[in-house]
Amino acid sequence: MSTIIVCPLGSIAELSVRHGAREMVSLIAEKQDFHRPGVIAADRHLKLAMNDIGFGGGNGLVAPSEAHVEQLIAFLRDWDQTAPLVIHCWMGVSRSPAAAVIAALSLYPDQDEAALAARLRKVAPHATPNTRLIEIGDRVLGRQGRLVAAVKAIGRGADADGRASFALPVRDTA
Repeated sequence: MSTIIVCPLGSIAELSVRHGAREMVSLIAEKQDFHRPGVIAADRHLKLAMNDIGFGGGNGLVAPSEAHVEQLIAFLRDWDQTAPLVIHCWMGVSRSPAAAVIAALSLYPDQDEAALAARLRKVAPHATPNTRLIEIGDRVLGRQGRLVAAVKAIGRGADADGRASFALPVRDTA
C-alpha cells in the first residue's frame, strides 16, 4: 500500500531512512537551508518554496500558489509508489498535511473527500492543513468545494510541538 510520511524538517533524515523512502517533497520558506537526506536522490526531491500563510504574500513572504500545486501533482506522476514518499514542512502541521491530502486525491481521484479528511484526522490529530493550499488543490483537482468543506469539517488540529509525524495511506484500504 502506498504511504506518505508527513513530518517536520527536523525528522526528514531519520524518517526517510526508517521508512525506506526514496522521494521527498519539501514545502519550506525560500531561504530556509537544510540538507537533503542521502537516501533521497536529487532528481526525486521537489522543493516548493513557500511560507505557511493563507493570504497573498508581501513583505518578502511567498504564498502557496497554483503553480506550487501543479508542480506537486506533476512530481507525483513519476512516483512509482513502491516506497513511501516523505512530505515535510517546517513543523509538519500545515503545509505538508495539505500537500499530502492533495497528493492522495491526485493519485486516487475516486476517493471521497470527507473520508480522506477523517483518515487524516485519525492519523494526525495535530494536523491543520494550510487553507490556501487546500483551496487551490480543490480548484486544480476539480473537487467543486468538497475538499475545502471536508477539511473545514475536521477543524483545527490539536496543539503540536513540532515533533509530530504521521503516515497517511494514500487511499482507504478498509
